Amino acid sequence: MNTKKRAVRLISVFFIGIACIFIILLIAVFVLWHNEISSVTSIKKISDANPEHGDGAVYTMKVSGDYYFDEFLKENGAKNDTELISFITGKITKGIIPMKIKNSEIACSAFTASTSDGKRIFGRNYDFKKTNTMIVHTNPGGGRHASVSTVDLQFVSVNIDTGITGLKDKILCLAAPYAPLDGVNDAGVSCGIFMSYQGENTVPTDVNTDKPDLTSTTMLRMVLDYADNVDEAVEMIQKYDLHDSAKTSYHYMIADATGKSAILEWVNGTDSTDNDASKRKLNIIYNDPARDGNYQIITNYILSDGYYKDVPEKEAHGVDRLKMLEAALAPKGGVLVDEEEGMKTLAIVGRRGMNNEDSNSLTIHSVVYNLTDKTAIWVDNEHFGEKEHTFILDLENTKASK
Repeated sequence: MNTKKRAVRLISVFFIGIACIFIILLIAVFVLWHNEISSVTSIKKISDANPEHGDGAVYTMKVSGDYYFDEFLKENGAKNDTELISFITGKITKGIIPMKIKNSEIACSAFTASTSDGKRIFGRNYDFKKTNTMIVHTNPGGGRHASVSTVDLQFVSVNIDTGITGLKDKILCLAAPYAPLDGVNDAGVSCGIFMSYQGENTVPTDVNTDKPDLTSTTMLRMVLDYADNVDEAVEMIQKYDLHDSAKTSYHYMIADATGKSAILEWVNGTDSTDNDASKRKLNIIYNDPARDGNYQIITNYILSDGYYKDVPEKEAHGVDRLKMLEAALAPKGGVLVDEEEGMKTLAIVGRRGMNNEDSNSLTIHSVVYNLTDKTAIWVDNEHFGEKEHTFILDLENTKASK
């Protein structure tokens, strides 16, 4: 009898020990990854894929915590996607689960303007092939700005055809704060990235000096997290070397709630000579409503003076959409009735109805950011005017259109 009691006692102690170890492991996991767990559980699908229309799915995520971007900058950023992946994997999954991040060739069009009641807006089309997207809300604290941005999920290696199918894909989405395509922060600063097709064979910018380094989308993240206005954003960017990702080149637009905007282009001579990416210099094309006009436009067309002097204008990427937006905005002096008219303006250059000069034949998302109110209207896959595909964004939430 005593032997049986001892055996029962030993078995009980064994299972209690196992239970204690399990609880300790759960506590350790929570301590290490409580922010990541909260972010993953916040992911929601808000629009289904539709292969017949070439639509990918749309998701939202509220990012918990500061996603280590302060540390990223303190460690001098990254020169390429490999370095960026190494940093993200080490910080977010502690090296246990590999993560990926990449960029691809994208098209796109954007403009700044004002509404009839004086509010400033930033409208943007993201043009690509079928892909899945995510609207990402961040509020890192520590003196950094809250923001809402849009991410192409193929950039974090979520499968284009299947979308998010399980926990592994959701973990990949934890890298999304490092890959914004456009967004607005709580200071009313908005920004976007646009392919620029520079050089004879599209050479990515790769400046190498003694400055710290940023890749294409991490530069946008820095602007969203830290910039109070356009001038401050430009001042920050000038302190870094830019390294474009995905073997392609980009230029950028930044705007703020005062109406000031700037297009940032790293160039070296003309398009036919711009083949040494290490020698490119930053050229800034400002637009101040008080001095220059009420709007600014960007597509894939380089706007630096004389850049295409050796290239027939019709061969320059994005010149058709640039002229179409100019024709829509100029007669109105860049003053639109409201954000809805801004969305109708973006519909003019939606890619499904155009004779495309490249393979980016779909407009994946269209968004009009209100820089005054820090809100946005967001439409997926050119479903303009369709309530089930129209979403209202603020810094904290993504809501269906009423």
